[in-house]
Amino acid sequence: MAATASSPESPHLDIGAERIARVYAKAIIEAADANGCRAEVLAEFEQFVREVLPRVPRAREVFESPRVSVAQKGALIDRVAAGRLRPTTVHALHVLARHGRLGIVAEVAAAARRVAEELAGQLHATFTTATALSPDDQRRLVGEVEQAVGGSLAASFAIDPDLIGGLVVRIGDTVYDQSIATGLARLGGNLHRRTIHEIQHGRDRLASA
Repeated sequence: MAATASSPESPHLDIGAERIARVYAKAIIEAADANGCRAEVLAEFEQFVREVLPRVPRAREVFESPRVSVAQKGALIDRVAAGRLRPTTVHALHVLARHGRLGIVAEVAAAARRVAEELAGQLHATFTTATALSPDDQRRLVGEVEQAVGGSLAASFAIDPDLIGGLVVRIGDTVYDQSIATGLARLGGNLHRRTIHEIQHGRDRLASA
């Protein structure tokens, strides 16, 4: 079982943005591999999202704004990255800027990590729960899912207070939803269908009479 980690990702993922992010992530991994610095570039992208951006006033707002020119965004990248990031990482950020994708840099960083894990023979799994799990519970849960899917997982955990309880597991593009909220919704749907069936059956009986 791979080591688990807390995930900064929102449980409400924009699937469209994530798919686009994966395209750029693959290109970043290829460029990093060509320069022999995959691990370093991955770490720098994650550091950029987790530590650098929050310390730069209005950086995220500028990166996401369509009113800010590519040249201005590029200048900000160079200023923020100076002395912190290697050329391969800086070049990747400039590519995102030129294509208007700096607003999804966090998704690109997460997608790059998942692509790297897949290339290493691991599946990435995100476990979303209503409340935080203890390390022991996390290990037990990951072990059970690994046994079910028959493979090693690189796991991260997210919290979604909107879940009444239970668990949502995402492996790649597949979502396994075992939340109580979803169960209640299915129960409600079943009750609704049963009520319609009983009404229709009653009408049929009256018609026959």
